[in-house]
Amino acid sequence: MNDTPPTETRAARIAVLLPSLEGGGAERSMLNLIKGFLAQGRTVDLVLCQAKGALIRDIPEGANLVELEAVNGLRARWMAATGNIRDFFVLLRPILLTKKIAPELARITALQQYMQSARPDVVLSALTYANIALIWAKQMSGSSVSIIVSERIALSSYCAAPSNSRKWRWRYLPGVVRRTYPGADSVIAVSHHAADELITDIGLSRQSVKIIHNPVVDDTLRASAKVALDHPWFAPDSAPVILAVGRMTEQKDFPTLMRAFAQVRRYTPVRLVILGEGRLRADLWQLAEDLGIQEDVDMPGFVDNPFQYMARAKVLVLSSLYEGLPGVLIQALACGCPVVSTDCPGGSREILGDGEYGALVPVGEVEPMATAIRTEMAQPSNRDKLLRRAQDFSVDRAVNHYLDLLDSIVAQAANPK
Repeated sequence: MNDTPPTETRAARIAVLLPSLEGGGAERSMLNLIKGFLAQGRTVDLVLCQAKGALIRDIPEGANLVELEAVNGLRARWMAATGNIRDFFVLLRPILLTKKIAPELARITALQQYMQSARPDVVLSALTYANIALIWAKQMSGSSVSIIVSERIALSSYCAAPSNSRKWRWRYLPGVVRRTYPGADSVIAVSHHAADELITDIGLSRQSVKIIHNPVVDDTLRASAKVALDHPWFAPDSAPVILAVGRMTEQKDFPTLMRAFAQVRRYTPVRLVILGEGRLRADLWQLAEDLGIQEDVDMPGFVDNPFQYMARAKVLVLSSLYEGLPGVLIQALACGCPVVSTDCPGGSREILGDGEYGALVPVGEVEPMATAIRTEMAQPSNRDKLLRRAQDFSVDRAVNHYLDLLDSIVAQAANPK
């Protein structure tokens, strides 16, 4: 009789690797996953390249916070080059010759040390450079830890966007991803479109890419939406508010939204609130002044509870050039808020069911966006229908899908065929 205890074949200890907690949708999603993992009795290490960002205060209780130390840029480049000598020329422009090394790549040594000392069952990472750093750290250390990377954006569309394609770091990044991502045990895409770009444009095998929607909707979101909002524009009998949420970057294309808002404003009293922060704030405010709409535009910055606003807005507009799986659309649906979205590369069409749950308009076109906003204001979508659709993106559902995958990867590693 064999008294040897059975090998652990589930992901009992999970590490989640992120660049930081600076407040994007990817970070919120991963914190929701961590909360779900903990609720199901798993041990979770939150491994941050930099322990900073507005969402630091939202780290779930019970998660173990680990911050990785950086090496200097020259050493990080040397490690990247010597650890991937066969891909030296692929790395030149996006990695080795950039003005500044990506912070995630400066943490490869610390990440190796973490995996060797903590020995988690599996490491799950999010965002491209963190994914690359994780794969290289495993390869350079010879660790047997299972690793899964998740891509949160329509990657080739992101790298080809005008604001990114002018920079070596992004223009040539797909080549690095093509050579690197096969080193992961699995690659997760957050939407079918994001998966298709990884397979068709980047060149990953279809078998290696799994699609799991982001964890977005839970009781915390619903409770947050009910919290009273202290903002004069949302008082009873005030003019209806159009809402937008996101970082003030080129990707979100808020200028097109502002121009569409200016057109809507000609026909009816209406106001625009943009929640978020970013380097284009001054440019956006200048545009508001140029359009003569500044009195009806408010940009409060990053807010802890955007759901209060979504529950009270007349319509939420996503004006992005590209996305992965835009959580803001799902959040709005979960708050019963009608939506208008660009039909951008990413998951907008997927979320909105080809337009069944909200209007889809061409990217960068003012007139169709203004028309869709006016139509949605005049004939808003059925609230119950929106709430039901949001349930398809629940935290519980996503957590179960993730754990099924993580457990299967760990089981395969423990019992190779």
